[in-house]
Amino acid sequence: MSDIVFIRGLRLETRIGIHPWEQRSTRPIILDLQLSADARRAAASDRIEDALDYEAVARRLRELVIQGRYALVETLAERCAQVLLDEFGVRWLRLELNKPGAVGEGTDVGVIIERGQRVD
Repeated sequence: MSDIVFIRGLRLETRIGIHPWEQRSTRPIILDLQLSADARRAAASDRIEDALDYEAVARRLRELVIQGRYALVETLAERCAQVLLDEFGVRWLRLELNKPGAVGEGTDVGVIIERGQRVD
């Protein structure tokens, strides 16, 4: 069985886009994450050391996003996913990356990716 830790609406600033004007200043992206976790140990101990620390996840993603420049939302989504898999031991994740205002006629655009093996 796999439990899910989620983070919704994680708003971060980065330089992202294929046009030169998009790279001149930061713009917001919004991440929604679902991360596999086994919550039983944390529930039994009530200790953050036994949990998937969503504050640490958010902090690490903020570092990654702020430090980089990206042309495509796909590239940034993949880099975020790889960090979560490699550094936090997440076995499965679903990541939605929104780039608000990227298309004048739409609310936002983005990508949804799933990585790893979901255990049910």
